[in-house]
Amino acid sequence: MTGVAAIVDPAALPAWLRPLAEAAVGVRPEQLSQFLPPEDGGRKSAVLMLFGEARPGSGWAGAEVLLIERAHDMRSHAGQVAFPGGVVDPGDDGVVEAALREAVEETGLDLAGVEVFGTLPALFLPVSDFVVTPVLGWWRDPSPVAVVDPAEVASVHRVPLADLLDPANRFRVRHPAGYVGPAFGVAGLLVWGFTAGLLDRMLRLAGWEREWDRDPVRDLPQNMLGVLEREEGRR
Repeated sequence: MTGVAAIVDPAALPAWLRPLAEAAVGVRPEQLSQFLPPEDGGRKSAVLMLFGEARPGSGWAGAEVLLIERAHDMRSHAGQVAFPGGVVDPGDDGVVEAALREAVEETGLDLAGVEVFGTLPALFLPVSDFVVTPVLGWWRDPSPVAVVDPAEVASVHRVPLADLLDPANRFRVRHPAGYVGPAFGVAGLLVWGFTAGLLDRMLRLAGWEREWDRDPVRDLPQNMLGVLEREEGRR
């Protein structure tokens, strides 16, 4: 895949993004998730955590992250908010290329404006057997993005970081199995599970997090519970 350059020196990034790049160096998988990859097995996959600005040069005031809402009738993680990404195909040259390819296929992203500045340790999604490597990207020159294939993606969103950091948009949710984890209510979406957990930890490690009330715990909405029940019935 061409047109994508790796940034080694965080100094090449805008000032607001450097804390995230610096936090990613040497981060341990257990700092990001309690679910670590098995020694063998798992479906190798990758997601793109793409950070940009609403307008070039708008800085922290325009900082945003690219998220998708998965199609509501998919076999796994239906209707969930996620980073663009998917399984590493045999033709991919590793996790970085897989994450970028999937982002193009799902959102129409123009890779000419994207620069990769790092990867995070691989993490595990037990429910779907995915071993996921998050790839960090700087959206130097934002391009239009939208749903490419409605069978895979229901909607595409450029979510302001200010909204993710707003304590009023933060809470915790309870999975039917008893797991309680962080969540965000932004852009009319519920961000929870793997995506919310990864965002929560990286925002904290970057020093961006604002104090928020962790006491209220909400149950997942009924429509999401129905999706989980259907997916469980397929296994």
